[in-house]
Amino acid sequence: MNISFIGAGNVASNLGNLFTNAGHSVQFGTHNPKDNQLSVAEVISFGEVICFAIPFSAMDAVLTENRENLKGKIVVDIANAIHLSDWSPVFLGEDSGGEQTARLLPESKVVKAFNTIFADAMKAEKQFNGQKLTAFIASDDQEAALVVKNLSDEAGFNGFVVGGIKNARHLEAMAHLNIAVALSGGGTDAGFIYVQNKN
Repeated sequence: MNISFIGAGNVASNLGNLFTNAGHSVQFGTHNPKDNQLSVAEVISFGEVICFAIPFSAMDAVLTENRENLKGKIVVDIANAIHLSDWSPVFLGEDSGGEQTARLLPESKVVKAFNTIFADAMKAEKQFNGQKLTAFIASDDQEAALVVKNLSDEAGFNGFVVGGIKNARHLEAMAHLNIAVALSGGGTDAGFIYVQNKN
């Protein structure tokens, strides 16, 4: 697949490398492209799946500006609502960034995913005690959710679809917990592993 990233930070570059290693074509887009980067408009045109790995505070403007070009695309919202100065949470009440993205892009296939995984844990063949991290996925579009699940599995995670986009608020709360543990000394080479007993 052609996979685009809006943003070129650690999450975008590390996750992008995993997708590239899995055989996908990956491009990065920024507002001020350099080296091999594309413009935001160019990278949206390139991708079948568009991953947003930019600060939450920038999401509204970027999504609104590119709403038309994102129609029909699978849009993966990776952002977490945090204050960049200290990583503390921005509380959204009975709402989530994923739901906000879905409201802004009613004609796109919005998926919340990868926001519970630190960039440091997005490394090839990374395992924790022999187990893969869980990539939690929330979307109202079942087909798009399955596409992202497959991408997650190919990237070396265990993709797990948790239901509709409303569950993005739970995934974002998990990310806040992950960050709190990291800031208390746990570090960022960490993540969640969900285990089900299906017997």
